[in-house]
Amino acid sequence: MTYTFDSDDLKKIDAIKAKYPTVLSASMPVLWYAQEKFGHVADEVQHLVAQTLGLPESHIHGVATFYTQYFKKEMGKYVLDVCTCFSCQVCGGYEMLHHLEDKLGIKAGETTADGKFSIQQAECLGACGYAPMLQITNDVYVNHLTKEKVDSLIEDLKQDKLPEFESIIPPQMQNS
Repeated sequence: MTYTFDSDDLKKIDAIKAKYPTVLSASMPVLWYAQEKFGHVADEVQHLVAQTLGLPESHIHGVATFYTQYFKKEMGKYVLDVCTCFSCQVCGGYEMLHHLEDKLGIKAGETTADGKFSIQQAECLGACGYAPMLQITNDVYVNHLTKEKVDSLIEDLKQDKLPEFESIIPPQMQNS
């Protein structure tokens, strides 16, 4: 596949660049824009971003590979980052990861055949108090996971229904 930015994309990229003192400073938001457009920032997309910004490919590659939020390969529509860092691990993070793998028939690092879901094991997502938890495609957090909650989440996502804002107060404490 050939990746290109059209004239509308270039206008948006110019608007992004205008917000920063140097083109170098615009690297992350332009990579983010490219990921939103193409669904990932594989090597070919990184090359396009570097070329568009007039920056060395090594710089763009370094940024893209440093941050886990940039997908370096094609991913599913919904990327489920399951936290397995210490707090989530102790509270059942691995159990939730394995439940998702069984439910979707794929392992962490893989994508379902229909392209709907990818699962990733994530280091700390910064929500230790809400463990176990996962993040959906670099956006929505789902806290205090249970197998039933994961099952419901998957059924909703199959219908392209994202979860509503969720209280960060654990269910057992909500009526206190």
